[in-house]
Amino acid sequence: MSRLRGHTAIITGASSGIGQGIAKRFAEDGANIVINYIGHPDGARETLKMVESAGAQGVIVQADVSKISEVESMMDETWKRLGSADILVNNAGVESRAPFLETREEDFDHVIAVNLKGPFFVTQAFVRKLAAEKKPGRVINISSVHEDIVFPAVAPYCASKGGLRMIMRTLAVELGALGITVNNIAPGAIATPLNRSLLKNKPKLDALLRHIPLNRLGTPEDVAAIASWLASDEASYITGATYYVDGGLSRYYNE
Repeated sequence: MSRLRGHTAIITGASSGIGQGIAKRFAEDGANIVINYIGHPDGARETLKMVESAGAQGVIVQADVSKISEVESMMDETWKRLGSADILVNNAGVESRAPFLETREEDFDHVIAVNLKGPFFVTQAFVRKLAAEKKPGRVINISSVHEDIVFPAVAPYCASKGGLRMIMRTLAVELGALGITVNNIAPGAIATPLNRSLLKNKPKLDALLRHIPLNRLGTPEDVAAIASWLASDEASYITGATYYVDGGLSRYYNE
């Protein structure tokens, strides 16, 4: 398939999990890829191999999405090395688990900085580049079913994803005149390194599966498929929407 041929995508947090899966799928669909990472260079190099094996061009750019100076440098490096980009996937994210009464300020600040401040300012830097060239584009945020449903003992994460939903909706309206669409993908339980402890805990995993109508965890490929479609011309009239990739979990959830 070549639905993304001629396009270049920046994917944050692309050294593992969902980000790596999206990078691979986009490359298979013809896009060149900017592989952003912060702390796992081996994973970034693994992603690069996948991209190149698919016949696409890839570059690795290290940047902390919570730091505006590094975000701006990432955009400058992208335009310098690949000429431009017109697809952004805000995938980088973190999670901190603790009961509300035990949540530490530093953990709250870190989650909000990466999951909410990061996508806001990465998108801002990206759109400034597009606006300067009068180019349309796509912004896809990897959110979570917890932008909508509660998750006890993970309040900062839920707050960050709920905030991301409203940023997406607001920017969809604000950027529409520029020809830039903004949408969220909300994964449910996906088999990624973030869920490593869950995958090793069979009783807990079995309990979760009872609340997923399709009776399985999702995969990065499940998320990448909808991301590829949203990035393509086929989704050119879609903006301001959240797409749930959760096997029905959000319709049958009981914590």
